[in-house]
Amino acid sequence: MSYREGLTAGAFGSAALLLPFLFHVFQLGHVFMPMYIPLVALAFYVSPAAAAMTGILVPLLSAILTGMPPMYPPIAPIMAVELAFMGGAISIAGRRWPNLPALALLIPALLAGRILHVGLVYASSLAMDLPAEFLAGVSVLAGWPGVLLMIVVIPVLLRARSPRQAQPEAGGS
Repeated sequence: MSYREGLTAGAFGSAALLLPFLFHVFQLGHVFMPMYIPLVALAFYVSPAAAAMTGILVPLLSAILTGMPPMYPPIAPIMAVELAFMGGAISIAGRRWPNLPALALLIPALLAGRILHVGLVYASSLAMDLPAEFLAGVSVLAGWPGVLLMIVVIPVLLRARSPRQAQPEAGGS
């Protein structure tokens, strides 16, 4: 990871740690998924490894520092896996198809990430002998406002600074 990429990941990771506080004041954190916004946006600017690593670390760090998201039930680990997957997928696809519009990268990754999330909620619920179908269904319903918010907000954030500007040019440092 380059120095620039580390700084970018640190800045977006810091935003992902701080943004939930604003939403939780109004009890809207679990509905609008504010931690996801900076971490998913980060994937448009950094390598797949940096996006995935930041996606894993931030929810776990937040859980350790603030207790939110909780480690038990395993919301923080589930979010870490989901965010690592989405960040890595967006970054890989963006490098593979650099001319695709942001929404063409964002929407499939968000949908696949939410499917992964539901599967992880279901599996962890079964492992803890909880009502798996119910909890997986609730996680589907609870997440859609956040997905829609990301579909609206992230392209606006990306327009503020083109991903092509964020990448060092060939031969540059």
